[in-house]
Amino acid sequence: MERPRIVSVNVGVPRTVEWRGRSVRTGIFKDPVAGGVAVRARNLDGDGQADLRVHGGPDKAVYAYPAEHYEAWVEELRRELPWASFGENLTVSGGLTEDAVHLGDRFRAGTAELVVTQPRIPCYKLGIRLGDDDVVKAFLDSRRTGFYTKVVREGVVAAGDAMERVAVDPRRIPVAEVTRAYAHDRHDLDAVRRILEVDDLASAWREHFAKRLSADGAR
Repeated sequence: MERPRIVSVNVGVPRTVEWRGRSVRTGIFKDPVAGGVAVRARNLDGDGQADLRVHGGPDKAVYAYPAEHYEAWVEELRRELPWASFGENLTVSGGLTEDAVHLGDRFRAGTAELVVTQPRIPCYKLGIRLGDDDVVKAFLDSRRTGFYTKVVREGVVAAGDAMERVAVDPRRIPVAEVTRAYAHDRHDLDAVRRILEVDDLASAWREHFAKRLSADGAR
């Protein structure tokens, strides 16, 4: 298998689009860029999010998506899909799939360092990007979600750079397991407890899972 690397670096600023008879402001439309791009604490240079209540922020500064998933989506959606079709900042290859990447894993991407904080849970804007409302549910059900990272060292990334895993979280909880516990097996509280032990879990997800445990204890 090829060494993990960045296939494409993608950025875009928010734009207003017409969808189902209304105007929607979204930052999901991104395009590949050539050369080095600076990675900051909250996003990449030239990138932006429209609704900062639910997008962006330190825990979701950089979104990575496995290039290996594109072939399956092309077959399922029956259309060509260029890099950045899922709104990712980094299209990555070399086996960095949700079963192989763990919550809390640390990566050196170019000269930046990133830590995995959560899976991506899609909203309706993914349907806008792909022109298909049904893709939102299909995306979550597929568990081909990609993963968000926080930036622990700012730097520069470019297509072709290595995406080197420099530390593995000792609990080894795959990103796919977090998605399963969040969306598919909501009563697996043992999994929730294990997930909450990971220090780098995104704060919003920590709050969500903690409330789930609390609610269960109140029954």
